Amino acid sequence: MITLTDQPFDPGALLTAFCRSRSETGAVATFTGLARAEAGATTTLELEAYPGFTEQEIGKIADQATARFSLDDFQIVHRVGAIAPGEPIVFVATASTHRRAAFEACDFLMDYLKSRAPFWKKETGPNGARWIEPRAEDHADIARWETEKP
Repeated sequence: MITLTDQPFDPGALLTAFCRSRSETGAVATFTGLARAEAGATTTLELEAYPGFTEQEIGKIADQATARFSLDDFQIVHRVGAIAPGEPIVFVATASTHRRAAFEACDFLMDYLKSRAPFWKKETGPNGARWIEPRAEDHADIARWETEKP
């Protein structure tokens, strides 16, 4: 399931719901990304997306993760709009028979969401606003999945 929302969400409630009624799943791994204040340099993080297109592109990434790691299930919730420091931006949950697949799929999804999902990010703070591009580390994170064999 993929959800884009402009509303705050509770990662704990999402995890509880995701784990409910899983009698054959052996492992669930999750990641929650939070907006950072960057030592006061950021007062608001704003994410823009194209409704429909962004979910479709995230779905392609999730299809890769599902096939590569034999996932039982996944859930991705991503904020759009204005986000205050400390608020969750993204929640990713993966379910698999075994823990390694759940962990690696969660890591894979986050690496691809960070660098390949069509979001436009802008930080605003006391010194104005600036658009954010993926960092060199983000591209390096993607490269390791593209060189590793599934």
